[in-house]
Amino acid sequence: MPCSCFFEVTIIQRIPRSKAFMLNLFSMKSPKGVFYLQALLAAMLFGASAPLSKVLLGEIQPVMLAGLLYLGSGMGLLLFKAFQFTALKGIPTESRLKGREYLWLIAAILAGGIAAPILLLVSLEKTAASTASLLLNFEAVATSLIAWMVFREALGKRAVTAVLFITLAGILLSLDIAGDWGFSLGALGVLAACILWGMDNNFTRNISSKDPVFITMVKGLAGGLFSTILALSIGNQLPPVGHLLGALVLGLLGYGASIVLFIRAMRGLGAARTSALFNIAPLVGVILSFLLLHDRPTWMFYLTLPLVILGAYLLISETHTHQHAHLPLTHDHLHTHSDGHHDHNHGGIAIGKHAHVHQHPLLTHAHDHLPDTHHRHTHKAN
Repeated sequence: MPCSCFFEVTIIQRIPRSKAFMLNLFSMKSPKGVFYLQALLAAMLFGASAPLSKVLLGEIQPVMLAGLLYLGSGMGLLLFKAFQFTALKGIPTESRLKGREYLWLIAAILAGGIAAPILLLVSLEKTAASTASLLLNFEAVATSLIAWMVFREALGKRAVTAVLFITLAGILLSLDIAGDWGFSLGALGVLAACILWGMDNNFTRNISSKDPVFITMVKGLAGGLFSTILALSIGNQLPPVGHLLGALVLGLLGYGASIVLFIRAMRGLGAARTSALFNIAPLVGVILSFLLLHDRPTWMFYLTLPLVILGAYLLISETHTHQHAHLPLTHDHLHTHSDGHHDHNHGGIAIGKHAHVHQHPLLTHAHDHLPDTHHRHTHKAN
């Protein structure tokens, strides 16, 4: 649960943007660097799954492949959790979901794992392929708008510009000038599916401080079972064992590991910024398609590359400092005692990262921050 905060807004540019970029991304003194790298790695893993999925599509029907990819994510992480539980003798490494937090997970599964795929499949039958490819880039915009309008996630001009640049790059990269065009009810359905995925991202952000492996495992199993049953009901056949195992392994890496990293990144960056960085995945897919499948990049790739780089730079070099106050709060999540927000003691015993229920007293201070677990406050000018 995010802490309630009130504050005075005084934006202070403490360091040059170029230096902020280097510190935020590479400095061990900046915890933000870990979250940026997690978001970029999540995008790379997911982007890599696209050209590899293209190879499997020659042997596995699309709906069945979607189900197997999600099942691979859920089943692989289930095995990982079982191994982790045995190796650590049941000692948890992350905070577990409790009570009403499960409602956010159920809502995320219903929106992004069930409703969105159904709506997309129905809509694709009535939508030109070129139009659908462009509209699917709306997910990052939808995530940002929902984060800002509904959950009051702070977005300054710099972050909004970055989101637009990276989204524009995705649109241009999927542009098919020679394809069929048209706007219809099907196109509205594709947009609605993107909004549902944006809701999924924001619902998941609200529980991102809890065990990301468990969250991704449940989402993978639920979405995978649903899509696989749907595929079988419309006449899809299970593929040969070799291709089936290949799809499951690809799902574990391209979906499972990617989503775990995505959730971890949302802890420190919020939903909007993480989704924007994740939107570089198509660019990674193009690069790997060239390396693995010898698909020559089009001129549009070279046009979009600077937009992606500029958008990522704007996000990573972002600084946001003002005085703010954290109201007293009791919650449970993974933390360290070196982040300026956790000064409780453990009987004089020094420990590293750990998770337990802890209390935060009233704290007023000023420092550079993003909408992480402890800074999901609204911004109101004096």
